Amino acid sequence: MKVFITYKIPEPGINLLKEKFDVDVYEGERFLTKQEMMERVKEADAVVTQLRDPVDKEFIDAGKKLKIIANYAVGFNNIDVEYAKQKGIYVTNTPDVLTEATADITWALILAVARKIIPADKFTREGKFEGWKPNLFLGYEIYGKTLGIIGMGRIGKAVARRAMGFGMKIIYHNRKRAEDDYKYNAKYVDLETLLKESDYISINAPLTKETYHLLNKERLSLLKKNAILVNTARGPIVDEKALYELLKDRKIAGAGFDVYENEPEITEGLEKLDNVVLLPHIGSATYETREKMSIMVAENIIDALEGKIPRNLVWKE
Repeated sequence: MKVFITYKIPEPGINLLKEKFDVDVYEGERFLTKQEMMERVKEADAVVTQLRDPVDKEFIDAGKKLKIIANYAVGFNNIDVEYAKQKGIYVTNTPDVLTEATADITWALILAVARKIIPADKFTREGKFEGWKPNLFLGYEIYGKTLGIIGMGRIGKAVARRAMGFGMKIIYHNRKRAEDDYKYNAKYVDLETLLKESDYISINAPLTKETYHLLNKERLSLLKKNAILVNTARGPIVDEKALYELLKDRKIAGAGFDVYENEPEITEGLEKLDNVVLLPHIGSATYETREKMSIMVAENIIDALEGKIPRNLVWKE
């Protein structure tokens, strides 16, 4: 049986697959076009896809022998899951494994924006540091402030757990109240209350029809002038152009991005602002996490091609 990997993943997962199957790994640096991927998936029994790969009806139909689409990500909004299911093709993801790494990068962004780490680093490297000054790179304190979490799933809870060490007041908004919110001293509130009261806002919700532009122009206008917004979930949850206008006009204190509405494109002008930190979607980018993810996609494929139900199926059987 043949496995096609659309972009090289860490060796542990590839090696697991090579023990059992014929593996076609794309080794290039540039991304394959959709047409190139469709050509190579024709003979594949399984495919390992990346979050940026458009796995739509056309792609799925090209994979006439496909038994499983194993997404190398926790999210799977790049895949037409319902169509794959109709055709009897499993779809899997890599849940849980990237929770802690993504929570870490959320906090890296909160700290970097609040304490102006990036411009201060640039200032120092350019030889402009002349000594301590009372008003040099004044930022915002974090300890004791209010953190609002949008999406209290695994990652949201991991962000909350870290916030407890900063003595923060934690409020959150979710589809429904988290039964274990007492563990984090977290209070469930409606979205508007969260936006009005939070000093820091962390977006950790999945992208769905309901969460697309959840933070639109109207809701973003509710933010405090000293608010800092961080998004490590999915770009389209936020109206990026509306957020840019707020940042440009200094109507909020700052923002940290690891994801973008039209990734990899970034709203023009964001890169010129000194009150934002821009990352290239590296939430799960630790050696440990990415290797575990590679093993998970391999195990999902082995399950499917050996006639078992994959362990990380995105729907319940």
